[in-house]
Amino acid sequence: MFELILSVLAGMSYAFLSSVPGNQFPPPLDKKREAELFVKMRDSGDSEARTLLISHNLRLVAHIVRKYYPGNPAGEDLISIGTIGLIKAIDSFDCKNGARFATYGAKCIQNEILMYFRSQKKLASEVSMNETIDTDKDGNPLTYLDIIKTDDTIADDIDLKIKISKTAEYIKSELNEREREIIILRYGLGTDAPVTQREVAVKLGISRSYVSRIEKNALEKLRTKFNA
Repeated sequence: MFELILSVLAGMSYAFLSSVPGNQFPPPLDKKREAELFVKMRDSGDSEARTLLISHNLRLVAHIVRKYYPGNPAGEDLISIGTIGLIKAIDSFDCKNGARFATYGAKCIQNEILMYFRSQKKLASEVSMNETIDTDKDGNPLTYLDIIKTDDTIADDIDLKIKISKTAEYIKSELNEREREIIILRYGLGTDAPVTQREVAVKLGISRSYVSRIEKNALEKLRTKFNA
């Protein structure tokens, strides 16, 4: 189930990045606006705030991939994987400590990409651990051994994977058909990118306030199940 969710997120994220004409990403948020959106997302589960935080930080993913992995043949995969790291960072960032998100987000994006390279260690019996797989920003060779030895946040990653898997299970078991449909559309869990409440309302032929009410009830059901 988790692999399926990651696959959907990866496809969604790369499609979104690729759809930006001329790589004209939304501009970075100023500190005040960024903090406001994180507070909205934290205090009321505002999914529109979450979507804005994702879209306005996509340039961070592109920057990291271009800076550290220029010309890498897996560039498309790295962008998708990096975007998953960005989403994880947004969902776990503590805005109360006063720090800017960019530093934390960049680390999470890099960790996600490094985890992708670590997943290749199953090929160790076929390739040398000292084989060069990339170069760092200074042109130094990067080997499988370097990747595996890098510190990471594997415990946090495992915990997050468990939570994502549970979320998928609870969406299927706890929500009714209309609630599932709205949550899938709002959070981009299908084949398309996340959409606004207004867009969901137009698609389903109902009012935006009704969409908001159903979404709020659905999220409360999921919170209750998680806290049970």
